[in-house]
Formats: sequence, structure tokens, C-alpha cells
Amino acid sequence: MIVVKVGGGKGIDYEPVCQDMAHLMQANQPVILVHGGSHETNVMSEKLGVPPRFVTSVSGYTSRYTNRETLEVFAMVYAGKVNKLLVERLQQLGVNAVGLSGLDGRLLEGKRKDAIRIVENGRKLVLRDDYTGTVDKVNVALLRLLLGGGYLPVIAPLAISTESEAINVDGDRAAAAIAVALAASHLIILSNVPGLLREFPDESSLIRHIPKDHVEEYMGFAEGRMKKKVMGATEALTQGVGQVVFADARVPSPIRAALEGAGTVIN
Repeated sequence: MIVVKVGGGKGIDYEPVCQDMAHLMQANQPVILVHGGSHETNVMSEKLGVPPRFVTSVSGYTSRYTNRETLEVFAMVYAGKVNKLLVERLQQLGVNAVGLSGLDGRLLEGKRKDAIRIVENGRKLVLRDDYTGTVDKVNVALLRLLLGGGYLPVIAPLAISTESEAINVDGDRAAAAIAVALAASHLIILSNVPGLLREFPDESSLIRHIPKDHVEEYMGFAEGRMKKKVMGATEALTQGVGQVVFADARVPSPIRAALEGAGTVIN
């Protein structure tokens, strides 16, 4: 089982990813795709007069501030436009893809955070109207039903809270939770950088291998949203996933390249 997470940053072309997914499906390789959509969400937010706001937690992690209005834009773009256009392209490539969000069938479930503590302009603040959370439970039976029927699940990282509210969850950590639940051999995290960089943004400073027992020692090299990717990798590896690869979505055949060792390999 391979779980692939492709980011939604500016400049990422989903076409090579879809072609690789089709190649894997034709080789009878079970695979799940989790996708982002951050750039499209930013563009749509601006058009709708709801400018995106990113906040940094006290522990240094950056995330999208998601009040109810922002959540609705997030759902529109992630579970709507991005998810369905990926499904459309995979269908054109002969893959019977099924687009889902974590809301559907309680595929991804977790607790909505009561409050988030952030640092803004040097001050510590508490935000209480945020619709974010983390994935605590994966509906494995639903995924196995789809996989057993020959479908390719394409998953948008919305989730449902324990109180049945829609929540925004981090896509990398959601993919890690899915990989753990399905005992995946590989979790491949594709973004618009070649992997974890020792001296960001110098792409020639790529760290090519990290022993799985030492991942947290490399957190200091992670900049911005890469911190969540490293956190997701740690969670996946400590719970049984065989290998995590941070790899470049911008290259031809990005999934196959990652499986062949391109990027930052953690095992």
C-alpha cells in the first residue's frame, strides 16, 4: 500500500502525479491520493473578499486560520474544484477514481481544537473561533471497501469533528494517519521543493537520507510548512509505516522517482 500526498502550492502541476497514479493502478499497486489546494484557496479567498490569514503557533508551526467563513471557502476549493478536477483527469487516464473529503462517511474524524495559541507581532494570543483539528480516527472499512472494488480514493483533508462539525486538518498529518491505519509500506509527500533542505531555500542542500529513529533531530532544518511534514513523517514511522519520502512534485514521474530514492528518504 502506497499513500501519496501532493501539496497545493503555487507552481505544482498535477498532471505528472495523475499519470503516475494511473501507472501504479495499471500495475495493480494499491494507492491512495491525498491532495492539497492552498494556492487555489488563497486565490478564491481574495476573490470572495475573505483574505487568507496564516498564524504561527507558540511551538512554531504555521497553519491557516480557519473561522467558519474561511472553512466554507476551504471546503469549496478543496472538496470541490481541486478534488473533482483530479478525479476528472484520473478518469480520463482510465482510473476509476472516487473523490472524497474526510467528512464523507466519517472518513477522517478528530477533535476540534477548543482554542489555538499563537504568536503575532511578538504577542501571545488565543483564538477561539477556529475550525481546525487533528485526525484521531480513520474509517479503514470504507477505504478497504473502495480499494477492494478497484477504486482509487482521492481525499481532500477536511475532517469531521467528534461533535459532527466540519474541520480543517493538516493534509500531511492526515495522509500520515491514513498510512498508519492501512499499514502502508510507503508514504510519499510531494511538494514544490526537492525534499528537506539543510539550507533553505538552497535546493542543492537536499538531505537525501534520514534514519527513522533520528527524524526529530532534523526538525531544525524544516522551514514554514515543512515542519508539519516532518511531524507527519515522525507520526507515520513511529506507528509502523515502512518508509516516508519528501519529494519534488515538479519533476517528471514524481511518484516513481520518489519510489526510486529521489528526495529525502526516511527509513
